[in-house]
Amino acid sequence: REEKQLELTLEALISQVADLKNSLVSFIYKLENEYDRLTWPSVLDSFALLSGQLNTLNKVLKHEKTPLLRNQVIIPLVLSPDRDEEIMRQTEGRVPVFSHEVVPDHLRTKPDPEVEEQEKQLITDAARISPDVAQKQIQSLNKMCSNLLEKISKEERESESGGLRQNKQTFNPADTNALVAAVAFGKGLSNRRPPGSGGSVQSGQPGAGAIIAGASGM
Repeated sequence: REEKQLELTLEALISQVADLKNSLVSFIYKLENEYDRLTWPSVLDSFALLSGQLNTLNKVLKHEKTPLLRNQVIIPLVLSPDRDEEIMRQTEGRVPVFSHEVVPDHLRTKPDPEVEEQEKQLITDAARISPDVAQKQIQSLNKMCSNLLEKISKEERESESGGLRQNKQTFNPADTNALVAAVAFGKGLSNRRPPGSGGSVQSGQPGAGAIIAGASGM
């Protein structure tokens, strides 16, 4: 019965992890290939989907019928440096062989010694902080986050208002088209000349012939 329950639990976990992996792959693809069309609501939807799938995975792990997986021991029965097609299929090509070189990484149940030491150091540093100092740091961080959110909201409002001002029409298309037609084709222009711009020579002013005659008589 325990083996059957363990098998059902593993199947449920594999299904949940596969859904989570597909969502991550889809989100990463959008970030890398559709970033120019990506909107903030779409990003929030992707985060909400990932958060929901992680919560579902945690519920499966914390379910009362789920056996304690930490009590299960995994022992590699066969290690070989040769390529294993079955492992390739199950790992989607990420692990071609199951050898002495890769087993410590894939079957590790504790972090690397360096990571574990850093984690212990962080826990020690956190324990040294008094509750009052921790509360002040939390308040300071919350204030910084609030100011940052306010600046982002202000920038969004200014950007939206600037876009509205840019989209507002500041000219009359009909007048512009009429002006272009008049300059390029003379459309709508009058053929009448203003008075005094042409015609016979006014009296009292010698004509061209009189000027030439006077010059020859000199």
